[in-house]
Amino acid sequence: MKTFKLHLIRHGLTRGNLEGLYVGGGTDLPLCDEGRQDLAVLKSRFAYPAPDTVFTSPLARAVETAELLFPAAGHKLVVPALREAGFGVFEGRRMEELVKDPDFARWMDPTSGFVPEGAEPAADFHARCADALHKLFEYMIRAQVTEAACVTHGGVIMSMLAQCALPRRRAEQWMADPGCGYTVQTDVAMWMRDRLVEAVAIQPAGYLEEE
Repeated sequence: MKTFKLHLIRHGLTRGNLEGLYVGGGTDLPLCDEGRQDLAVLKSRFAYPAPDTVFTSPLARAVETAELLFPAAGHKLVVPALREAGFGVFEGRRMEELVKDPDFARWMDPTSGFVPEGAEPAADFHARCADALHKLFEYMIRAQVTEAACVTHGGVIMSMLAQCALPRRRAEQWMADPGCGYTVQTDVAMWMRDRLVEAVAIQPAGYLEEE
């Protein structure tokens, strides 16, 4: 049976990452020089796939990563639902400061239900991520695109896979380094029956083998 394969890749480093800032969907940072250099090193040392279709978050750091990692892709599609969660009043602040804020502790507690001013509620974010993954695979199946890449954000990848991937793992177990990620696949029967995907590889190929 025909399988449909999607490579989920986290964007490269930004200055916010290096400075320890809490950067989400409300901050549109480009890659920093170190981030571009790191992606070039990854490409020189490891093997990335070369799909013709690449989906990206609308944020600059994801779009730029897609251009650097998949320059030959003929179809690059910006998908608004792939943007990172919005962190509201916490957006852009230093993590070393936030960890001392009791409201931030409430935000990090999944049982509290607390939503900071201007932030995207966690339940809404997770529903958006699952729906986005579903729509990517629906597009691929209908268009008969058997392989594609998706450049998005760490939180989006963790949410998607924690909800929809086999083997079952907690969100934090699906963390990915910048420029890296996972390959997931499904077939029409599995998708129609369960709306699940199977995680089958780390990207880029060989990345963890040199650890």
